[in-house]
Amino acid sequence: MTSNAVIAIHGGAGTIVRASMAPDAEARYHAELRAVLVAAQRVLADGGSALDAVTQAVRLLEDCPLFNAGHGAVFTSAGTHELDASIMDGRTLEAGAVSCVKRVRNPIVAARHVLEYSEHVMFTAEGAEAFAQTQGLEFVDPSYFHTDARYRQWQLAREQDRAMLDHDGASLAAEAGRSAEKDSLPHEPIDPNKKFGTVGAVAVDLYGHVAAATSTGGITNKQLGRVGDAPLIGAGCYADDATCAVSTTGSGEMFMRMVAAYDVAAQMAYRGASLEDAANDVVMNRLPRIDGRGGLIAVDSHGNVVLPFNTEGMYRGYARVGEAPVTAIYR
Repeated sequence: MTSNAVIAIHGGAGTIVRASMAPDAEARYHAELRAVLVAAQRVLADGGSALDAVTQAVRLLEDCPLFNAGHGAVFTSAGTHELDASIMDGRTLEAGAVSCVKRVRNPIVAARHVLEYSEHVMFTAEGAEAFAQTQGLEFVDPSYFHTDARYRQWQLAREQDRAMLDHDGASLAAEAGRSAEKDSLPHEPIDPNKKFGTVGAVAVDLYGHVAAATSTGGITNKQLGRVGDAPLIGAGCYADDATCAVSTTGSGEMFMRMVAAYDVAAQMAYRGASLEDAANDVVMNRLPRIDGRGGLIAVDSHGNVVLPFNTEGMYRGYARVGEAPVTAIYR
């Protein structure tokens, strides 16, 4: 057994707006991140697996309306919600994913069931929901995912006639609200108009095994059926005990083109890079070549943790077993 057990999480990356922030906004984000870390840290401290810890962390992030996953997910161009999630076990290289689900309360739980109870790796849309139903997972009315803040964000995106990367939509809405002296989106430390909204977790357990999980509502006003990097093994999520566990957040199409999560592991395996060097190369060098914005979180079996991002901020935190959680938003 190892004493290096640690959980790390993210809740999206983007542009910071300190100027108009309500005094309690930052505190609320820190409190939510800390609560998730404490719950997942407890799983590891009790001898739970890295897979259990990341499932717990992402499930709680999906239930929190501050983040773009589950309850609080952004709206599609049709005014609906289509949710994606993936999870991977570094011990066995088993993985599970779902995309475009509309009624599964916690997509990450569905992805976990795909990993454990299916011969397949990924299900989509109606097929994913049919599988989730056979597994007895919790279904909700689509209205469960609605929040007024995301709805206003969607309305503004429609007026602009474009798709916005999750929190990019929020800052636009906040600006519009301020200029009109009306109620707007809750002030967020990261500009909702310039934010990439995904949630994720990576962990190494007491036995040195790693796991990763990622979940998202996608991008505001996205076309029906659009799938980003979050549910794609190797792009938005990857885990291998021999190298590392990675969860990403950012401009999904760019992370897909770079196979960003796997690239971190590949650099460690094939060129002997450290976790820090590999992650920084992907985020700071490779992704920017194609205007890829965002960040990632990663851990290795030795308990090393990295949380690089090339935007102004990223909701993030980590908690080692036996130590107080650390949360951050800015650089």
